[in-house]
Amino acid sequence: MTRCTVCGREAIFLRKYSGERLCKRCYINSIERKVEGTISRYRMFDPEDRIAVAVSGGKDSTSLLHILHKIEARFPRSELIAITINEGISGYRDEAINIARESCKRLGVEHVVTSFKELYGHGLDEIVRVADERNGLSPCSYCGVLRRRGLNVIARDVGADKLAMAFTLDDEVQTRLLNLIHGDVSRLGRVGPVLEGGSAGFIPRVKPLCEVPEREVVLYAFLKGIRFQTAQCPYRRRGLRNDIRAFLNRLETRHLGTKYTILRSFEKIAPIMRELAGKVELKKCRLCGEPTVSDVCKACQSLLELGLIDRPS
Repeated sequence: MTRCTVCGREAIFLRKYSGERLCKRCYINSIERKVEGTISRYRMFDPEDRIAVAVSGGKDSTSLLHILHKIEARFPRSELIAITINEGISGYRDEAINIARESCKRLGVEHVVTSFKELYGHGLDEIVRVADERNGLSPCSYCGVLRRRGLNVIARDVGADKLAMAFTLDDEVQTRLLNLIHGDVSRLGRVGPVLEGGSAGFIPRVKPLCEVPEREVVLYAFLKGIRFQTAQCPYRRRGLRNDIRAFLNRLETRHLGTKYTILRSFEKIAPIMRELAGKVELKKCRLCGEPTVSDVCKACQSLLELGLIDRPS
């Protein structure tokens, strides 16, 4: 029988990149400690924060909600509120929303649900149909932009001080490689565990799971008995991110710790990229009033390209 390297009980998990063998209890504790350490290292929260948690009903966001609920219980003046956005993907999102609602009810967390239809007048399925006819761009190109704006709008509406996103280590590395491949090098200096707010109404975003591998979040949810949606988004395979995900997973299998190494490398060059790009000043989009670095925000640009909103006169 393989023994836990922490307590000597029977081990159920080998963390290959570190050599640790962990029992169920020590594994769960290791994930929660890692998240708490990330929060502390990057000073993500203040004791009296009202924290909006983006909860999709998937493994990452539902696990994050449970972990933050446990951590914030030690800070009675802080408050959690869950935000769920229904993108409008037929046959997919309804189950996830029910799971998110169930988790919030069990934890006693306020839950706000909105949709692309309410925010933009069109669901993602409709947006994808128009995009396929016009430019054939990936559904993820639109979904990510519209979802980020929607989360900021709702987080601001509910009076949140911070918006917690369930980006895992895998998500963080994929995002930085995507920016590099797209030639958006200026974003390499802005992307990170904490994205500060501004006077234009941008709610600071934090990523407490950014140092936890995705597969470890899955096991955490399973061991804790956390219910989450297992079905994958039907549009997932049409995005470049999916190819990058597969590439990174192959590298990690052959070279343990590659994802952490890539993350640390990007962190080292981030200050240089910030200096080269200069200070970014947020202003308000002249169409919708949301924070942007340009005259027109990415969400409005996307909807304009598809003819789903009218061009300004």
